[in-house]
Amino acid sequence: MGDVDDSDQPEAPAAAASWDAGELGCGELVVELRFRLAELLPGDIFHLVARDPGAREDLPAWCRMTRHSLRHAAHPHYFLERRRDP
Repeated sequence: MGDVDDSDQPEAPAAAASWDAGELGCGELVVELRFRLAELLPGDIFHLVARDPGAREDLPAWCRMTRHSLRHAAHPHYFLERRRDP
């Protein structure tokens, strides 16, 4: 396999915290993610590694529902910004 050229990909933001969720499915993942994001300050970036194939669709939908921002996604790496308002 050759090297991957990611020069056109946006650079991932620096994270205040991170978690490797492994293969956790959507239900367990978002419950734990909710608690982990609650520990951060508004505007902080959280780096999540989620290897479940459903994360590609589940995480953007969850962010829309919870008003957190998905700042960067390149499966299995997701960078979420904790929402700024309560």
